[in-house]
Parts: sequence; C-alpha cells; structure tokens
Amino acid sequence: MAANVFSQRALHATARRLIAAHPSSFTRSSVFATLPAPAAVATGRNTQIRFTGTSVVSQTTGNEILASQRLHRPVSPHLTIYKFQVPWIMSSLHRITGVSLSGVLYLYSLAYLVAPTLGWHLDSASIAASFATLPFVVQAVLKTGFALPFTYHVLNGFRHLAWDTGANFTKQGVIRTGLFATGIITLATVGLVFFL
Repeated sequence: MAANVFSQRALHATARRLIAAHPSSFTRSSVFATLPAPAAVATGRNTQIRFTGTSVVSQTTGNEILASQRLHRPVSPHLTIYKFQVPWIMSSLHRITGVSLSGVLYLYSLAYLVAPTLGWHLDSASIAASFATLPFVVQAVLKTGFALPFTYHVLNGFRHLAWDTGANFTKQGVIRTGLFATGIITLATVGLVFFL
C-alpha cells in the first residue's frame, strides 16, 4: 500500500515538472485539451480569478450590515407546523423508551453495587416486601411505569426487525403495523400490571 501511494506521488510530481518545463505543449490546441478534470488541474486551466471589493467601515456600520444580513437569513420552520404522524411519533418513543430503560438499569446496577457499603437492602426479597406494603393504586402506577416502556420497546423492536427483512416497509404498512403494535402494547401492559 505504501509503495502504491509513493508511486502515485512520484508520477504526480513528474507530471507537474513536465508541465512546468513545457507549458506550451499543454495548451488548448494539444491532445491534452480534452483531458478530464485532474489533468485540467495539473495544467492550471481551471484557475479562477475573482475580483472583490473591500472597504473599511466603522464598527457601528459593520454591526448594522450584520444585523440586516441576519434579518434575511432563512429560518427553520417551527415544530408546530408539522402534522403528527404515526411513524415519527413511534420512532421517537422507541428511542426514548430505550434510553429510559437502559438508564434505569444502569442506575439500579450502580445502586446494587454500592448497597452493601451504604447499608441499603436492594435484594429481591426486600424490594418485594417493600412493594407489597404500598397501596394498590401506587403499585399499579409503578407497575405501569415499568411495564409500558418495556412492552413498547420490545414489541416495537419486533417491528424494526420485521422491517429489516423488508416486510411492511411501505408508508401504509408502517402505519398499519404501528397501530396494531399500539393495541398489542396496551393489552400487554394491562396484562403485566394487573395479572403479575
């Protein structure tokens, strides 16, 4: 590989020396006039000359010019002009649930690691006993808070795996599977909350 790069550089340098020594041989009337862009660069025929005018302005005038230029700068449209659609909402929620689930897992893992040194009891039996003392409504809210993102991320992940095979990867297919997945996610969440 290094020898190949070296030979390319040597040929390039040789071509430049040849052109510099005999510039009249590489004019428009020669065979080299129809060469592609790299040869045009080597012969110097692509050189552009642009004349610009500059003037010295005061600080306040410069700020005024800058302010007027900023007024004419294009502005991105506000998010409120976009129509909410199933694909981008579900895609955003898939990412959000993935980040939140992994964040909770990392925090719990760190807490579990430092629990013995801090005197915390984060073993399964202690957590189950503490959870059993909570009122039913609080239990249902906590279970929903864990079950909904989990079922959403898992079942929506199956949609993404199906898309990797090319199945239902049309606009209508994505919407149809999104609505179907939403129904299944709702049923799975209710099942996990009230039957486990």
